[in-house]
Amino acid sequence: MTIRNRLTWLFLGIVAVLLLAVLAGVFALQESYTGREFRQRLRDRAQVTGYIYLEKDEMRAGAFRDFEKKYLQALNNEILQVYDEYMRVRFVAADRRVQLSDATLARIVASKELYFTLGNRQAVGIFYRDNQGDYIIVAAAENKYGRQRLEYLASIMGVVFVVSLLVIYLAGRGFAGRALAPIAALNDQVDRITAQDLHRRVDETPLRTSERDELTRLARTFNRLLARLETSFEGQRTFVRNASHELRTPLTASIGELQVLLAREREAATYREGAASVLAELQQLKTLINNLLDLAQADAVGALTEEVRLDELLWEVRGALPPAQRGRVHVDLGPLPDDPAALEIVGHRALLARAVGNLVDNALKYSPAPATVDLRLRCLAGGFRLEVADAGAGIAAADLTNVFQPFFRAAEARGVVGHGVGLPLARRIVELHGGTLALQSAPGQGTVAEVWLPA
Repeated sequence: MTIRNRLTWLFLGIVAVLLLAVLAGVFALQESYTGREFRQRLRDRAQVTGYIYLEKDEMRAGAFRDFEKKYLQALNNEILQVYDEYMRVRFVAADRRVQLSDATLARIVASKELYFTLGNRQAVGIFYRDNQGDYIIVAAAENKYGRQRLEYLASIMGVVFVVSLLVIYLAGRGFAGRALAPIAALNDQVDRITAQDLHRRVDETPLRTSERDELTRLARTFNRLLARLETSFEGQRTFVRNASHELRTPLTASIGELQVLLAREREAATYREGAASVLAELQQLKTLINNLLDLAQADAVGALTEEVRLDELLWEVRGALPPAQRGRVHVDLGPLPDDPAALEIVGHRALLARAVGNLVDNALKYSPAPATVDLRLRCLAGGFRLEVADAGAGIAAADLTNVFQPFFRAAEARGVVGHGVGLPLARRIVELHGGTLALQSAPGQGTVAEVWLPA
């Protein structure tokens, strides 16, 4: 079911319930009024009957006839009975006698006025005191005309209800269509945008009724989403283009080297030299592929549940380096807390080691030997600061915002072996642990990689 139909039926249902409640209330009030009016007529009828029956002998004949003509208009299927104080019937109108129990008569005497039913008739019994004695007068009749009025009112209300529902349905459908027209226009605009033209944006002008209008906010949300998709698609294209280039370079070099070796017979030393060159290229290719896999899988690690001691992690990273480079890394743990558990964080040990290892590897590559690399750890309020400082050529300010893009190589790094994947991978891992990674650098002054990890 479309939103337009759902809104129409919802609107119709709400109004129908309200209208039905109003009509039911009006009918209930009218029914109550009709019942009270008829009971009052029965009461008047009983009092007049008692007055005529008991006072007839005291009235002049002409006055009695006038009184009888004016007040004694019979009700539908009427019963009039008069009982004396001994519960004996003294008068029955039109020979329509109904037997009443002594208990009912006693209740009338006790309450002085009692309303009850006799089959289809409504009845009233009143206690009447006269100079001739005490009497009980009972009047009963069918409220035929009142019932007919209620039935007529119910039929009118039914017609009004049905006609009102029809009008409300048509009005609600028109209102829903008018209200949803901007959404349909927005949907048409979004539907025409494909992966090839993500630069297009939704036109907010036809939708805008105010700056805080929901449709305007929805259009702006779509535009922000399209901007993010455009950036993501462009980044993906750049990533694939750069990855293809980086993968093709060592493969092309290896194929060329092998073709040269196979072109003619050569000495064993030449073959060994060529094989070593191909092996080096393939090792670079393996490193690149591993970095790309780690970069792609960093977000799919799952829950971080390992207890990782950061001081031990730094020593492990240093110990994993080749012996020639291990001596160039200086570990500075600073003031340590008395409780070793205070150096622990919850995370993924292997990924954290990979992130720190990438930072140390970059620092070693860009620092001319025998310059040292400082690996510092500081315990601060709420977390830990880890710094990797080198004495390399530094990074220009214009390149600092781009070095975390995969495959980006700053101008100072063009002569150093690498692929531009280590820093993006390190940052992704740090952010996965709720931390941040930033670089402080200037040309000729080295680079400091600052990692903040929450406790």
